Formats: sequence, C-alpha cells, structure tokens
Amino acid sequence: MKVIVIVKASEDSENGVMPSQQELAAMGQFNDQLVKAGVMLAGEGLHPSRKGVRVQFDGSRRQVIDGPFAETKELVAGFWLWQVRSMDEAVEWLKRAPFDGGMQVEIRPIFEMEDFGEAMTPELREQEDRQRAAIAQRPPLAS
Repeated sequence: MKVIVIVKASEDSENGVMPSQQELAAMGQFNDQLVKAGVMLAGEGLHPSRKGVRVQFDGSRRQVIDGPFAETKELVAGFWLWQVRSMDEAVEWLKRAPFDGGMQVEIRPIFEMEDFGEAMTPELREQEDRQRAAIAQRPPLAS
C-alpha cells in the first residue's frame, strides 16, 4: 500500500526557520534507511505558506488567495510518499523519524485503482497507465 506521510507545519516552519546542519544530517540518515528498505518513493519539504496560494472554487468562479494562511496546525510543512505493507509498518517507520518538540505527523493511505471499483473502467485504467508512463519518462524541468 502507498501512504502519504504529512509533516504538519510549526511556528518555526511558517516563519521560515531552516533546519540546522545536525537536523538535516539526522533526516538524511533516516531517509537513507527508508530508501535502502524500499519504503521511500518521494519526500520534500515545503516553503512557508506565505509563499503559496490557494484557489477557491465556486461553480465556474475561481478566486486566488495569497498566503500566508492562518491556523499553522492545519498547514503542511513537508511530506513523504511511502510504499509499505500495512499502516502498522508505516507507523513503525515514522516512530524512528528524528522529530521532537511536539511535532505532529499524519499518515494517510493513498487510493489504489482497485479502491474505485466499477467506476474505474478499463478505459480509465488505460488512461491512468498512460499518464503514469508519460510521467515516468518525462525529464525534470530546469529550475
């Protein structure tokens, strides 16, 4: 099963406080363990919400709302995508993460095609497969 591991924002992350060299090294070691175990598919940290936008949808109307956003505890500071056998395995991996200081991290399963039942027709499965193949072959954009 695939899961997303959502690292919640803190006052520090929202204020742009960068991790120390020691914190980066500890996280790098943890990520190495995840990669070697075949668990980690992706992982990234996010800039503070003041650098982001939200798009509010109301019928055909679209409203762009500039950050920063209130309620730090509801914001995301980073994420991992993991491939694990079970939610219990994901929890066991997360318990090893080098976090402290009241950090809150959420683990949520990612939908698989089978979860959609009959609504995921053969044509829609084929479309999904084509999209994944195209993504896998696409070179990264230059920064």
